Amino acid sequence: MTLEAADVSSTDSVGVRRASNMAPAIPQYRWRLRTPCQVMDPVAGGCVPGGDACPLVPGRLIALYVIQRQRLAQPLNAGQQTAVDGIAPNEPLAAGTPYGNWVNDAQSCVDVTDLNPPPSPDEVFRYFQTLPLPQLTTRQQPPGEALVGLPVIFFTDSPTTQLFTVDIRGFSVDIAATASTYTWDTGDGTVLTSTEAGEPYPNGTITHDYSSGTYTASLTTTWSATYSVDGGVQADVPGTTTTQGAPATFSVLQARTVLTNPYD
Repeated sequence: MTLEAADVSSTDSVGVRRASNMAPAIPQYRWRLRTPCQVMDPVAGGCVPGGDACPLVPGRLIALYVIQRQRLAQPLNAGQQTAVDGIAPNEPLAAGTPYGNWVNDAQSCVDVTDLNPPPSPDEVFRYFQTLPLPQLTTRQQPPGEALVGLPVIFFTDSPTTQLFTVDIRGFSVDIAATASTYTWDTGDGTVLTSTEAGEPYPNGTITHDYSSGTYTASLTTTWSATYSVDGGVQADVPGTTTTQGAPATFSVLQARTVLTNPYD
């Protein structure tokens, strides 16, 4: 989304510029901010973002933008229009009328908080990473003790969807989180990955065979999410986060055949 601003300040001590809706008394330019992807792909804005990192400041929205400006006609002076950057309109224009092409001023981190844009996907993702997502419980069957030759069944019966509403700079943002990947560490060096929470006996969709011993298994859950701002259209949160559930410890026993005399 292209942002428009009345003024963009010069770079501060940490390399950040600040966009504002407060224009100078006699503005020379109007400003717009576009992401590097919007500039590289004007139709879809689809590209792989670069690695440029902007400062994270609590309560502020700072992101990398290509800063563009367009000249504004200046007040007439003795019937003549004052030039901006050495270029004046071809004919007299009302003060404040834009003329000429948009030109790139710089690519820089810009604090756009004062423009009050809706939360960006990256901003929502930062909030998503801090949400109190549940730590799914690792369940196994049979509980406590199992037998060699009989697969151990893994599953979780914890909630796998969560809905949160958070306030981001005055915007109400609904975040719907869903457990999308389950990674089961079986405790014997094997890792099982699934896109389902597993089912208990008799279905037993996630199983593992063990040799005799004592093992501690655990479940790491990867969460994906969608979000909407002020009840608007849903969009994907651009990233995932994980939670680690409490481990489960159990023993696997070796059953042995013992011959007995039925007449004793």
